[in-house]
Amino acid sequence: SFDSPLSGQYTMYQGGTTLEEAAECVNATATISLQAYATTKTLAAFSGTWGQKTKAFHSPMGIGAFDGFLTTLSEMSGRPIPASIRAERGRAVDAATDAHPYFHGKRISVFGDPDPLLGLVNFLLEMGAEPAHIVSTNGTKKWATQMQALLASSPFGVEGQVHAGRDLWHLRSLLMTEPVDLLVGNSHGKYAARDAGIPHVRIGFPIVDRVNLHRYATIGYRGAINLITWIANALIEQVDRTCDDAHFELLR
Repeated sequence: SFDSPLSGQYTMYQGGTTLEEAAECVNATATISLQAYATTKTLAAFSGTWGQKTKAFHSPMGIGAFDGFLTTLSEMSGRPIPASIRAERGRAVDAATDAHPYFHGKRISVFGDPDPLLGLVNFLLEMGAEPAHIVSTNGTKKWATQMQALLASSPFGVEGQVHAGRDLWHLRSLLMTEPVDLLVGNSHGKYAARDAGIPHVRIGFPIVDRVNLHRYATIGYRGAINLITWIANALIEQVDRTCDDAHFELLR
């Protein structure tokens, strides 16, 4: 519904899954969720009531996480991963290889919903960035424990702090007392980023102060390329914005 064409005729829902198709979901072999914390009761119904195989992911952002999603999909369906998707993966690996020096060692704070944050932090660790503050107002103790385990799995995450049940005012205090290089989250983070004097990359929902970002993927291999592009260029732009004339170079 966020990507409906302007055709001159009003249609409330463009495309998508029909009610008849949705009703057939109970007859599926398996159900895969892209957001585990948002679909706990749904998955319980599919596995318990209808006896399906289920698998839950946490917004599979980055290359490794989407590898896991595709592997699961291939195993459940009995079908190989198409060459066209493998080619997309190769482009994502190329983009990550080119951009990882811009990520390496950068302290990045993130906020948002539980599932997207797990996906986003996993991606940042994959790129060699250092997640500094992870804030989720609707995060649970279980989520915080899972996030801590994710941070502990990488040398880039050992100093990361997890804040479940905290709000953006709390995040602002962290940004002012423990400075970072970048903030990642939805539009509501712009005030804290401005006060802290750091770039703000809009990822999540809602994004109301920028144009057309809702049309771009954040999961999958194409999503990985988008994340790499947005974050790396924001960091580069900050260098250009703050450096002196002697270091204002053409090549970064």
